This record gives sequence, structure tokens and C-alpha cells, in this order.
Amino acid sequence: MAAEFALVLPLLLIFVIGSIDVGYYAWNLNQAEKATQVGARFAAVTDPLASDLTTTSYVNANVGGTVIAQGDRIPVAALGELTCISTGCTCASGTCPGTTFDATAFGNLRDRMQNVWPRIADENIEVTYSGSGLGFAGNPNGPDISPVITVRLLNMQYTPLTFTPFGGNVGLPDFSYSLTAEDNAGTVSN
Repeated sequence: MAAEFALVLPLLLIFVIGSIDVGYYAWNLNQAEKATQVGARFAAVTDPLASDLTTTSYVNANVGGTVIAQGDRIPVAALGELTCISTGCTCASGTCPGTTFDATAFGNLRDRMQNVWPRIADENIEVTYSGSGLGFAGNPNGPDISPVITVRLLNMQYTPLTFTPFGGNVGLPDFSYSLTAEDNAGTVSN
């Protein structure tokens, strides 16, 4: 009887610990996804990481051969792809109004995402602003443009209990969530 138990015990332990690992992996996936969603919501209603988005006027701007007049809708092509990470913003493609990076806004975004999942580090967050076709030139109530904001969570790792003795990790998939900017002003959101 003891011999059979000794043969079955390792398999039982692997099954039990493996079941716990699968559940904890799913929990990590859920936390990462929710942190990304919360980050996108926060980015849509607070100061943008690229502060030039709030100050650029598109009145009399030439976009694709068309001059935009006061009150005209901002075309999609007015904003290319502006990508911001913890070290700054770069214009990845198309035309961008500027790449002035707001480190305070980035810190606020990171802190909000860490409220959901504390394992997030600065280097795991990427925010992209791209044209949406929304907004009006010379808007007196806020920024002219309302870009699509995509928050990405990149290069996150999960260490299963079964890998702990070996020091192994499993990479989590990258997560992204997009929303259209709202007022782009302030430092808090609900």
C-alpha cells in the first residue's frame, strides 16, 4: 500500500500544483487586461502624455492638401501615430503636432494601472495616440483633436509554482485597449 502511495503521490502533487498554476495564470491574465482597460480610461480623460496634443491648433493647417478652417472637423490624417513610453514620445508615422513628453502624466497613468496590478513597471507601458477623425479646429472648450488612445502592456512575465525551483518564467501575451480621448485635462479619473 505504501509503495502504491509513493508512486501516485508525485503525480497527485503535480496535478494539484498544476491546477493552482493554471488558476493563478488566469488571474494574472485578468489583472493585466483590467489594468490595461483602466489605463486606457485614465489616459482618455486626463492630461495626455504628449502635451502638444492639447495646445496644437489646426486652424489653417494643411492636411493632405486641404486647409482646415475654423470649426472644420479634424481629418484622420491630421495625426499620424504618436507613441509614448516612460522615456519620451516619438512620432512613429505620419504627422504629429510635437513630441513634448509629460513625465507627471506618465507617472499618474502608471500609478493608476498599478492600483489594479502592482507588478507593472514603467518599461511595461506604451501609449499610442492616432488620428480618429474627431475634433474641431479652433475648439474653444478643449483640444482641437480627439485622438484614439491605445494603452499597451508589454513584456510581462509569470512564474509558475512548478517552475520556481528551476527559475523559469512564462511570458504573458501583450495587452492593448483603445478609447477615444475625451477632455484630455486633469490628473484624476473615476
